[in-house]
Amino acid sequence: MSELSLEALVQQVLARNPTLPQMIAAWQAASARYPQVTSLDDPTFGATFGPASIGSDQVDFAYRLEVSQRYPFPGKLRLRGENALAEASAAGNEVDDAALQLIEAAKSAFYDYYLVHRATAVNEKGLRLLREFRQNAEARYRAGQAVQQDVFQADVEIGRQRERGVLLDRLRQVAVARLNTLMHLPPDLSLPPAPRPASWQSSVGILLFLPPPVSGLFAAGLTVASRFQPDPLPEAEQLRALALSRRPDLQALANRIAAEEAALGLANREFYPDFDVLAAYDAFWQPEEKDLRTQLAVRVNLPVRRARRYGAVSEAQARITQRRAELARLTDQSNYEVQQAFAQVRESQRVIRLYEEEILPAAQNNVRAAQAAYVTGRVPFLSLIEAQRNVVSLEDRYYEAIADYFRRLAALERSVGGPLGLVPRNSLP
Repeated sequence: MSELSLEALVQQVLARNPTLPQMIAAWQAASARYPQVTSLDDPTFGATFGPASIGSDQVDFAYRLEVSQRYPFPGKLRLRGENALAEASAAGNEVDDAALQLIEAAKSAFYDYYLVHRATAVNEKGLRLLREFRQNAEARYRAGQAVQQDVFQADVEIGRQRERGVLLDRLRQVAVARLNTLMHLPPDLSLPPAPRPASWQSSVGILLFLPPPVSGLFAAGLTVASRFQPDPLPEAEQLRALALSRRPDLQALANRIAAEEAALGLANREFYPDFDVLAAYDAFWQPEEKDLRTQLAVRVNLPVRRARRYGAVSEAQARITQRRAELARLTDQSNYEVQQAFAQVRESQRVIRLYEEEILPAAQNNVRAAQAAYVTGRVPFLSLIEAQRNVVSLEDRYYEAIADYFRRLAALERSVGGPLGLVPRNSLP
């Protein structure tokens, strides 16, 4: 069965999650406003009749036909179009922001799924080793070299490991439900297993942004074939500048400021009149007055309700102030998010290196020493069990640190507005 691929998962989430179609529809709706607001109003046609003239032998049939067209004051249509285009650009940037959030959510869920599978593998290895310990303890008890309590203690530890297996099964179901929900699928739909070590060599595997494996933490001893070596991160100052230049939520807010500025210009234009151009043919004039029948006219509205217009200008100015303050706040938040994610990624790198170079080798050496001492009767069986329990716990925490690193890296990529291209294309450990 093929393994779950991070790249394929992200593609499926972007293709199937209903959030993006919702945002795209909003962007399309905003884009469709431009031809509406830049178009002239429909022309109007009017007809007037003199009822008493119908069938009269005293006067000609009296009627009046007219066509009129309203023209806004110069600049109004342009400002309306600028407002609509800025709102459409903001909606488009919000689509990009939603995509970034979905990508982060997909990666985070993927690493949760990966962590459950690795924890399950650690749990199964621990069970196998505990059963070996129990067999050794039982053999020593039968030989009169140990007490029966050692066998009972092994049974207790095996029970604890099995209980953890039940917990991990529940966490796996939750992780599967989260992934399926992101892909707009039934939550209980089965998924391929998480990637295994050296999955990049498999014919069905896809290159993954994950470090090489740490293997042999138990009976064979700790061997790190290829250590975790991610590419160095740029400085935090560079990442903050990158975020300010390309984060779509910041760009969307800048678009909305442009839209509000166009709205302010339009509010100022409302102090000027619009024009109605009219052409008419008035047959109420009698035959001897035919030269007066063709008429041209211009009408203008009188913008005398100035309080309403001053109110509109004040509202537009206040909205610009609001948007600019919002942009300043979001800029500060962006800088903080980048700095926080940067520090967390750096922390994860150091923690992983600490586990690989110091903690896990020491824990494994402790197990070997305890096992040798128990065989010679120098330490009780409980010391061996405690050493093994520590190894299992520490390996769990090591894989959790790996998952934390990639979750934090996904958060950093989202906070700077896109991928960094820093992670080596290797397999999950």
